[in-house]
Amino acid sequence: MTGNSRLLALFGTNAPAPWRGRYSLSRLFFNFYLLVMGSFVAIAIFADFVISTAVKGITDEYTSRFMRGTIVLIEDELFRKPRSEWPKTVEMLDRKFAYKLDIVDRWTLKLPPGQAEKLDDGELAIDAQGDVLYHRLKQTPQILVVGPISPERNPEYRKGLPLDLRISLLTWSLIGLCLAIVVWLWVHPVWRDLEAMRQTARALGEGLFEARAPTMRSSAFGPLAETLNGMAERIQRLIATQKELSSAISHELRTPIARMRFALEMLAGTEQPCERQRLWQMMERDLDELDGLIDSSLTYARFEREQPELHLSTVDIAPWIEEQVAANRLLGRNLQLLVDTSALPPAQRVELDCRSMPYAVTNLLRNAIRYARTRIRVSAALVGDQIELHVDDDGIGIPPDERERVFSAFTRLDRSRDRATGGYGLGLAIARLVLAQHRGTASAGESPLGGARFTLRWPLSQSVTES
Repeated sequence: MTGNSRLLALFGTNAPAPWRGRYSLSRLFFNFYLLVMGSFVAIAIFADFVISTAVKGITDEYTSRFMRGTIVLIEDELFRKPRSEWPKTVEMLDRKFAYKLDIVDRWTLKLPPGQAEKLDDGELAIDAQGDVLYHRLKQTPQILVVGPISPERNPEYRKGLPLDLRISLLTWSLIGLCLAIVVWLWVHPVWRDLEAMRQTARALGEGLFEARAPTMRSSAFGPLAETLNGMAERIQRLIATQKELSSAISHELRTPIARMRFALEMLAGTEQPCERQRLWQMMERDLDELDGLIDSSLTYARFEREQPELHLSTVDIAPWIEEQVAANRLLGRNLQLLVDTSALPPAQRVELDCRSMPYAVTNLLRNAIRYARTRIRVSAALVGDQIELHVDDDGIGIPPDERERVFSAFTRLDRSRDRATGGYGLGLAIARLVLAQHRGTASAGESPLGGARFTLRWPLSQSVTES
């Protein structure tokens, strides 16, 4: 699966319309609301159960103490009369209380073991629901039953739901309404951000790589939008680079291939050994040019696509510069190649990648060798916490308005388009990419020798070990 298809799969931009419709704002709101509300209710019910279980014993004890006096008075009233009149007395007393009164035999009751033991010991017992009390009448087998509250005798119960239940329902309704408002205020901007991201992903999936995600209202999606935009910019830059690279390479390949074709045609039509030798040498130079073009193009593409990981080493900069100049001295032939490191402190050490930095220095030296008349000077100096390396020549120089353009890939000034100077317009572009890898810069200017000066500038110490 490609990067684009993963992106489309993530945001559903390739999905059928009915599938995407399921993830509308209302569905997102209700799903999230039900999740939050359900979790809140479940937590509340669990907390109520735990609290009720914890305080049940306290509540039962409080009920027993509260009702003990009333039950004792009822018991005294019963024992003032013969046992045969107890039913009538209980019936008469029952009409005066908001809860029911009754007398039953002990054997008819089924109570929890703990409450049954209390009842047999003469204490008050309470049923499992906590709304009915039992009391044994002074060593008799009969039990006085008090409760539950009679709805017919209590005005609060005649109107429908009990007052506490109505208050609970009202409270939960208000909580649900407030929670719905809070969830909506949270979900709506999140949905707008998701919709904006989806539209951007769809545009990118359709090849519109200039599309960018807008500024996110939700901080949760800010990093995602920045990542998406960064990815789009990188894709756009890579595609543009590949198009430019392909077009430039195609253009550069035409000249040596045309020369080789011409040489082959001439070679087939001549029998003179000297002429055949000259044509063979011409084709060899063209093959070398093609080989150099391919090597430079691959190097540039590698640095442009993704900068290789830095492998830093601390080197003594003066001997290192001498070594790089010595490696390219043969190319200078009759040119005077000077190295000046007198402006550097003794044994000055610098951090650099010993595999990539020579690319930059070698390309500057070859560029100077190509255009210098008689002299090239390589010098270095310490400026603050940065090292500056200059490559000067006494050639024709670079106009001020062209000094930045020469660092673009496949850019060559008009006066360099002849075969004598050669080049592919990639050396300076590679040098700039290498210096960017080292958190430095590459620039062009006017040389004290009268020609061009190229300067590499990078920190003495890298704060990171990778690009």
